[in-house]
Amino acid sequence: MSATEAAELVGAHFADLRGAPVRLLDTGWDNTVYLVGAEWVFRFPRRAIALPGMDREIAVLPPLAPRVPLPIPVPELVGTPSHGYPWCFWGARLIPGRELAEARLPDADRVGAAGELGEFLRALHDPDLVPAVGAGLPDDPLRRADPGVRVPMARERLARLSEYGVWNPAVEALLAEAELLGPPTGPVSVCHGDLHVRHLLVDENARAAGVIDWGDVCVADPAIDLSLVYSGFEGPARAALLAAYGPVGLERETRARMLAVFLCAALAEYAASTDRAQLLAESLTGIRRAVAG
Repeated sequence: MSATEAAELVGAHFADLRGAPVRLLDTGWDNTVYLVGAEWVFRFPRRAIALPGMDREIAVLPPLAPRVPLPIPVPELVGTPSHGYPWCFWGARLIPGRELAEARLPDADRVGAAGELGEFLRALHDPDLVPAVGAGLPDDPLRRADPGVRVPMARERLARLSEYGVWNPAVEALLAEAELLGPPTGPVSVCHGDLHVRHLLVDENARAAGVIDWGDVCVADPAIDLSLVYSGFEGPARAALLAAYGPVGLERETRARMLAVFLCAALAEYAASTDRAQLLAESLTGIRRAVAG
Protein backbone atom coordinates (compact mmCIF):
# COMPACT_ATOMS: atom_id res chain seq x y z
CA MET A 1 0.00 0.00 0.00
CA SER A 2 1.84 3.09 -1.24
CA ALA A 3 1.00 6.64 -0.21
CA THR A 4 -0.42 7.26 -3.68
CA GLU A 5 -2.67 4.22 -3.45
CA ALA A 6 -3.78 5.20 0.06
CA ALA A 7 -4.65 8.72 -1.12
CA GLU A 8 -6.67 7.35 -4.04
CA LEU A 9 -8.61 4.94 -1.82
CA VAL A 10 -9.35 7.49 0.88
CA GLY A 11 -10.35 10.10 -1.68
CA ALA A 12 -12.65 7.65 -3.47
CA HIS A 13 -14.45 6.73 -0.24
CA PHE A 14 -14.45 10.06 1.60
CA ALA A 15 -14.93 13.15 -0.54
CA ASP A 16 -13.98 15.58 2.24
CA LEU A 17 -10.47 14.07 2.32
CA ARG A 18 -9.93 14.03 -1.44
CA GLY A 19 -6.62 15.73 -2.18
CA ALA A 20 -5.49 15.78 1.46
CA PRO A 21 -1.77 15.11 2.01
CA VAL A 22 -0.91 11.53 2.91
CA ARG A 23 2.15 10.61 4.98
CA LEU A 24 3.39 7.20 6.12
CA LEU A 25 3.20 6.93 9.91
CA ASP A 26 4.45 3.40 10.43
CA THR A 27 4.28 -0.23 9.45
CA GLY A 28 3.74 -3.27 11.63
CA TRP A 29 3.48 -6.99 11.12
CA ASP A 30 -0.01 -6.83 9.62
CA ASN A 31 -0.91 -3.23 8.77
CA THR A 32 0.36 -0.08 7.09
CA VAL A 33 -0.68 3.19 8.74
CA TYR A 34 -0.97 6.58 7.04
CA LEU A 35 -1.73 10.05 8.35
CA VAL A 36 -4.27 11.74 6.05
CA GLY A 37 -4.40 15.48 6.43
CA ALA A 38 -3.54 16.54 9.96
CA GLU A 39 -6.26 14.64 11.79
CA TRP A 40 -7.01 11.18 10.39
CA VAL A 41 -5.05 7.97 10.78
CA PHE A 42 -5.93 5.17 8.36
CA ARG A 43 -5.01 1.51 8.85
CA PHE A 44 -4.68 -0.72 5.81
CA PRO A 45 -4.24 -4.47 6.37
CA ARG A 46 -1.44 -6.06 4.35
CA ARG A 47 -2.21 -9.68 5.15
CA ALA A 48 -5.47 -11.62 5.18
CA ILE A 49 -4.74 -12.83 8.71
CA ALA A 50 -5.36 -9.26 9.94
CA LEU A 51 -8.91 -9.02 8.56
CA PRO A 52 -10.81 -10.58 11.50
CA GLY A 53 -8.98 -8.20 13.84
CA MET A 54 -9.94 -5.28 11.65
CA ASP A 55 -13.59 -6.29 11.92
CA ARG A 56 -13.31 -6.59 15.70
CA GLU A 57 -11.78 -3.11 15.98
CA ILE A 58 -14.63 -1.62 13.95
CA ALA A 59 -17.22 -3.36 16.14
CA VAL A 60 -15.67 -3.05 19.60
CA LEU A 61 -13.67 0.18 19.80
CA PRO A 62 -16.57 2.67 19.48
CA PRO A 63 -18.51 1.29 22.47
CA LEU A 64 -15.29 0.65 24.43
CA ALA A 65 -13.79 4.14 24.08
CA PRO A 66 -16.08 5.95 26.57
CA ARG A 67 -15.51 3.23 29.19
CA VAL A 68 -11.72 3.57 29.51
CA PRO A 69 -9.73 6.55 30.84
CA LEU A 70 -7.13 6.83 28.04
CA PRO A 71 -7.78 7.63 24.38
CA ILE A 72 -8.07 4.67 22.02
CA PRO A 73 -8.63 4.75 18.25
CA VAL A 74 -12.28 4.96 17.24
CA PRO A 75 -12.96 3.88 13.64
CA GLU A 76 -15.22 6.62 12.30
CA LEU A 77 -14.46 6.33 8.59
CA VAL A 78 -14.77 2.77 7.28
CA GLY A 79 -13.77 1.96 3.73
CA THR A 80 -15.31 -1.03 2.00
CA PRO A 81 -13.71 -3.47 -0.46
CA SER A 82 -13.41 -2.16 -4.00
CA HIS A 83 -11.76 -3.01 -7.29
CA GLY A 84 -8.63 -1.16 -6.21
CA TYR A 85 -8.36 -2.85 -2.82
CA PRO A 86 -10.14 -6.07 -1.83
CA TRP A 87 -10.38 -5.48 1.93
CA CYS A 88 -11.98 -3.04 4.32
CA PHE A 89 -9.91 -0.33 6.03
CA TRP A 90 -10.69 2.37 8.54
CA GLY A 91 -9.75 5.84 9.72
CA ALA A 92 -9.72 7.26 13.26
CA ARG A 93 -8.78 10.63 14.64
CA LEU A 94 -5.08 10.99 15.42
CA ILE A 95 -4.00 10.31 19.01
CA PRO A 96 -0.88 12.47 19.47
CA GLY A 97 2.05 10.82 21.22
CA ARG A 98 5.11 8.65 20.84
CA GLU A 99 5.42 4.92 21.31
CA LEU A 100 6.87 4.12 24.72
CA ALA A 101 9.39 2.04 22.78
CA GLU A 102 10.73 5.16 21.06
CA ALA A 103 10.36 7.71 23.87
CA ARG A 104 13.76 7.03 25.49
CA LEU A 105 12.29 7.51 28.96
CA PRO A 106 14.49 6.48 31.91
CA ASP A 107 12.70 4.15 34.32
CA ALA A 108 12.50 6.94 36.89
CA ASP A 109 10.49 9.07 34.45
CA ARG A 110 7.86 6.40 33.77
CA VAL A 111 5.99 6.68 37.08
CA GLY A 112 3.23 8.97 35.84
CA ALA A 113 2.51 6.97 32.70
CA ALA A 114 2.63 3.75 34.72
CA GLY A 115 -0.05 4.89 37.15
CA GLU A 116 -2.29 6.02 34.29
CA LEU A 117 -1.81 2.70 32.51
CA GLY A 118 -2.78 0.91 35.73
CA GLU A 119 -6.03 2.87 35.89
CA PHE A 120 -6.68 2.13 32.23
CA LEU A 121 -6.14 -1.61 32.67
CA ARG A 122 -8.31 -1.69 35.79
CA ALA A 123 -11.17 -0.18 33.77
CA LEU A 124 -10.52 -2.43 30.76
CA HIS A 125 -10.47 -5.58 32.89
CA ASP A 126 -13.66 -4.71 34.77
CA PRO A 127 -15.83 -7.87 34.64
CA ASP A 128 -18.84 -5.75 33.64
CA LEU A 129 -17.18 -4.99 30.30
CA VAL A 130 -17.40 -8.62 29.17
CA PRO A 131 -21.20 -8.63 28.70
CA ALA A 132 -21.22 -4.98 27.67
CA VAL A 133 -18.68 -5.03 24.81
CA GLY A 134 -17.15 -8.49 24.81
CA ALA A 135 -19.97 -10.45 23.18
CA GLY A 136 -18.65 -12.20 20.13
CA LEU A 137 -14.98 -11.66 20.96
CA PRO A 138 -12.80 -14.79 20.71
CA ASP A 139 -11.38 -16.37 23.85
CA ASP A 140 -7.57 -15.87 23.76
CA PRO A 141 -7.35 -17.16 20.17
CA LEU A 142 -3.53 -17.13 20.10
CA ARG A 143 -3.31 -18.81 23.53
CA ARG A 144 -1.00 -16.11 24.81
CA ALA A 145 -1.73 -16.97 28.45
CA ASP A 146 -0.98 -20.68 27.98
CA PRO A 147 2.66 -21.44 28.90
CA GLY A 148 2.44 -24.77 27.10
CA VAL A 149 2.18 -22.78 23.86
CA ARG A 150 4.20 -19.67 24.59
CA VAL A 151 7.22 -21.03 26.50
CA PRO A 152 8.50 -23.13 23.56
CA MET A 153 7.96 -20.15 21.26
CA ALA A 154 9.86 -17.91 23.66
CA ARG A 155 12.78 -20.32 23.79
CA GLU A 156 12.96 -20.44 20.00
CA ARG A 157 13.06 -16.68 19.70
CA LEU A 158 15.58 -16.27 22.50
CA ALA A 159 17.87 -18.80 20.86
CA ARG A 160 17.85 -16.71 17.68
CA LEU A 161 18.88 -13.69 19.77
CA SER A 162 21.92 -15.44 21.24
CA GLU A 163 24.32 -12.72 20.03
CA TYR A 164 22.64 -10.27 22.43
CA GLY A 165 23.19 -12.41 25.52
CA VAL A 166 19.54 -12.52 26.57
CA TRP A 167 19.53 -16.21 27.46
CA ASN A 168 20.59 -16.43 31.09
CA PRO A 169 19.70 -18.52 34.17
CA ALA A 170 17.05 -16.03 35.34
CA VAL A 171 15.20 -16.21 32.02
CA GLU A 172 15.29 -20.00 31.98
CA ALA A 173 14.14 -20.18 35.60
CA LEU A 174 11.12 -18.01 34.82
CA LEU A 175 10.19 -20.06 31.75
CA ALA A 176 10.59 -23.31 33.68
CA GLU A 177 8.35 -21.97 36.46
CA ALA A 178 5.72 -20.95 33.92
CA GLU A 179 5.80 -24.39 32.30
CA LEU A 180 4.46 -25.86 35.53
CA LEU A 181 1.21 -23.95 34.96
CA GLY A 182 -1.52 -25.25 32.70
CA PRO A 183 -3.89 -23.12 30.65
CA PRO A 184 -5.65 -20.47 32.76
CA THR A 185 -9.03 -21.45 34.17
CA GLY A 186 -10.13 -18.29 35.99
CA PRO A 187 -12.54 -15.54 34.93
CA VAL A 188 -11.78 -13.71 31.69
CA SER A 189 -11.75 -10.00 30.90
CA VAL A 190 -11.85 -7.88 27.79
CA CYS A 191 -8.17 -7.57 26.84
CA HIS A 192 -6.18 -5.55 24.35
CA GLY A 193 -4.48 -8.83 23.47
CA ASP A 194 -1.14 -7.51 22.21
CA LEU A 195 -0.15 -4.84 24.70
CA HIS A 196 3.54 -3.98 24.54
CA VAL A 197 5.88 -0.99 24.37
CA ARG A 198 4.86 -0.06 20.82
CA HIS A 199 1.18 0.19 21.69
CA LEU A 200 1.31 2.55 24.68
CA LEU A 201 1.69 6.18 23.61
CA VAL A 202 3.23 8.84 25.86
CA ASP A 203 3.24 12.61 25.47
CA GLU A 204 6.03 15.17 25.79
CA ASN A 205 5.48 15.29 29.56
CA ALA A 206 5.98 11.52 29.92
CA ARG A 207 2.29 10.95 30.64
CA ALA A 208 0.22 8.19 29.05
CA ALA A 209 -1.43 9.52 25.89
CA GLY A 210 -3.31 6.54 24.48
CA VAL A 211 -3.38 2.83 23.64
CA ILE A 212 -3.33 1.83 19.98
CA ASP A 213 -3.44 -1.22 17.67
CA TRP A 214 -6.37 -3.31 18.90
CA GLY A 215 -6.39 -5.98 16.22
CA ASP A 216 -5.97 -8.73 18.83
CA VAL A 217 -8.76 -7.55 21.15
CA CYS A 218 -10.33 -10.59 22.80
CA VAL A 219 -11.54 -11.99 26.09
CA ALA A 220 -8.79 -13.71 28.04
CA ASP A 221 -6.96 -13.99 31.32
CA PRO A 222 -5.82 -10.43 32.18
CA ALA A 223 -2.24 -11.71 32.32
CA ILE A 224 -1.92 -11.17 28.57
CA ASP A 225 -2.21 -7.40 29.06
CA LEU A 226 -0.29 -7.34 32.34
CA SER A 227 2.83 -8.48 30.50
CA LEU A 228 3.55 -4.77 29.88
CA VAL A 229 3.66 -4.22 33.66
CA TYR A 230 6.78 -6.36 33.78
CA SER A 231 8.46 -5.51 30.47
CA GLY A 232 7.88 -1.76 30.38
CA PHE A 233 8.28 -0.75 34.02
CA GLU A 234 10.23 -1.56 37.15
CA GLY A 235 10.90 -0.10 40.58
CA PRO A 236 8.68 2.85 41.60
CA ALA A 237 6.99 2.93 38.17
CA ARG A 238 5.84 -0.68 38.41
CA ALA A 239 4.74 -0.09 42.00
CA ALA A 240 2.64 2.90 40.87
CA LEU A 241 1.05 0.82 38.13
CA LEU A 242 0.13 -2.03 40.44
CA ALA A 243 -1.15 0.38 43.09
CA ALA A 244 -3.54 1.82 40.50
CA TYR A 245 -4.50 -1.57 39.05
CA GLY A 246 -4.91 -3.68 42.18
CA PRO A 247 -3.55 -7.01 43.37
CA VAL A 248 -2.10 -9.50 40.90
CA GLY A 249 -1.78 -13.07 42.17
CA LEU A 250 1.46 -15.03 41.84
CA GLU A 251 0.18 -17.36 39.10
CA ARG A 252 -1.11 -14.48 36.98
CA GLU A 253 2.15 -12.61 37.53
CA THR A 254 4.13 -15.63 36.33
CA ARG A 255 2.02 -15.87 33.19
CA ALA A 256 2.45 -12.14 32.58
CA ARG A 257 6.23 -12.28 33.04
CA MET A 258 6.48 -15.30 30.75
CA LEU A 259 4.52 -13.53 28.03
CA ALA A 260 6.61 -10.39 28.54
CA VAL A 261 9.74 -12.39 27.73
CA PHE A 262 8.12 -13.83 24.60
CA LEU A 263 6.81 -10.48 23.34
CA CYS A 264 10.10 -8.69 23.98
CA ALA A 265 12.01 -11.45 22.20
CA ALA A 266 9.63 -11.19 19.23
CA LEU A 267 9.99 -7.39 19.16
CA ALA A 268 13.78 -7.63 19.46
CA GLU A 269 13.97 -10.03 16.55
CA TYR A 270 11.72 -7.77 14.46
CA ALA A 271 13.74 -4.68 15.44
CA ALA A 272 17.03 -6.33 14.54
CA SER A 273 15.70 -7.40 11.13
CA THR A 274 14.33 -3.92 10.33
CA ASP A 275 17.23 -1.89 11.75
CA ARG A 276 15.23 -0.22 14.54
CA ALA A 277 17.93 0.41 17.11
CA GLN A 278 15.77 2.05 19.79
CA LEU A 279 13.10 -0.64 19.65
CA LEU A 280 15.82 -3.28 19.89
CA ALA A 281 17.32 -1.63 22.97
CA GLU A 282 13.93 -1.25 24.66
CA SER A 283 12.98 -4.85 23.89
CA LEU A 284 16.22 -6.29 25.26
CA THR A 285 15.81 -4.17 28.39
CA GLY A 286 12.23 -5.43 28.65
CA ILE A 287 13.46 -9.02 28.93
CA ARG A 288 15.74 -7.98 31.79
CA ARG A 289 12.89 -6.13 33.53
CA ALA A 290 10.57 -9.11 33.17
CA VAL A 291 12.89 -11.49 35.04
CA ALA A 292 14.39 -9.01 37.52
CA GLY A 293 11.67 -9.38 40.13
